[in-house]
Amino acid sequence: MFTESVIAIFLPFLGTVLGAACVFFMKGKMHRNVQRLLLGFAGGVMVAASVWSLIIPAMEQSEHLGKLSFLPAFIGVWGGFLFLLGLDKLIPHLHVGSSCPEGTACNLGKSTMMVLAVALHNLPEGMAVGVVVAGWLSGSETISFASALVLSLGIALQNLPEGAIISMPLKSNGMPRRRAFGYGVLSGIVEPMGALATILLAGWIVPALPYLLTFSAGAMLYVVVEELIPEMSEGVHSNLGTLAFAAGFTLMMVLDVALG
Repeated sequence: MFTESVIAIFLPFLGTVLGAACVFFMKGKMHRNVQRLLLGFAGGVMVAASVWSLIIPAMEQSEHLGKLSFLPAFIGVWGGFLFLLGLDKLIPHLHVGSSCPEGTACNLGKSTMMVLAVALHNLPEGMAVGVVVAGWLSGSETISFASALVLSLGIALQNLPEGAIISMPLKSNGMPRRRAFGYGVLSGIVEPMGALATILLAGWIVPALPYLLTFSAGAMLYVVVEELIPEMSEGVHSNLGTLAFAAGFTLMMVLDVALG
């Protein structure tokens, strides 16, 4: 179980590293349409993962509540939304393509705040992996290693574009490639840290698993609605991001149902 857990925990981080490594192979600035595609794909994967890997298993675990089986999911999703809303207001960060910092006023550099913005996206993803792995380790009948691996793989896939989206603009703005790559990698380190911290609290997590699964789902959905979709839709109207969203959503849905 140790080896399987390590794979599930660090696979999303590997996705970020590989995405950030694009800075060594791509020249010039990232085309706006490419960025739309990447953001849309990432959003589709996150929404599908939230539904099939987190919300549905949580409701299945709550079937003993009868007609109130929706209640833990309802509470969890709202808790995740409000938690990310609080972090969004508290942590200073700057989104790619924006010149207006968000969160608490500070003197941090632009590059640091861009990394914090992506790290803010990655936190709920790391928590989601940690919760699912903890559920699998506890022997939950509704969570298998295959389902944990599918969630981890799906997040790794959507981390590929996120890693590129953070490192490529930094390189285009004059930052050395190695340093831009380092910032991209740094933005993803919060995921395995969040997953490990969640697993270490497994003794408290298992009784509240339905709430925590949907808490992670709510946090991920917040990121999609608040950050990815608006950034995908900025500028001249295009359907590329919408099509990429559908591609990411259906790919994650197929992986979860076929392999999970």
